[in-house]
Amino acid sequence: MSKAFKIFPVGIIHSKGREVWIEIHDAYSDALLGLEGFSHIHVLFWFHQNDRPEKRRVLQVHPRNDPSNPLTGVFATHSPMRPNLIGLTPCKILSIEGNRICIDEIDAADGSPVIDIKSFIPGSLPTSGVRVPAWV
Repeated sequence: MSKAFKIFPVGIIHSKGREVWIEIHDAYSDALLGLEGFSHIHVLFWFHQNDRPEKRRVLQVHPRNDPSNPLTGVFATHSPMRPNLIGLTPCKILSIEGNRICIDEIDAADGSPVIDIKSFIPGSLPTSGVRVPAWV
């Protein structure tokens, strides 16, 4: 097994009713330069509510928590149960105000630490030859 390393949060997700935003920590505010030119971002966050040793050991789940779906390895799902609790979701930017990125929605809990943000660039993902299992 390889050596452990540290990841430091760059911000935090806030979700209050229909309002959702990412608050970037002051130390990382310079990283926002130019982001206003993009309509979407990829947000990488930490599933902090699952951060317990027993949950990190779960390696197979029924996708979408549906027992009628086949038992599947977590690397083949978007389950929050993972050895490393990293979540990834695309988000639409509604506005950027100071250190606050207002987004339309996110599948992360209020208070989730943001570990990175990457701009979404169309064409950077394949559009043909993509296949998925029947349960998707």
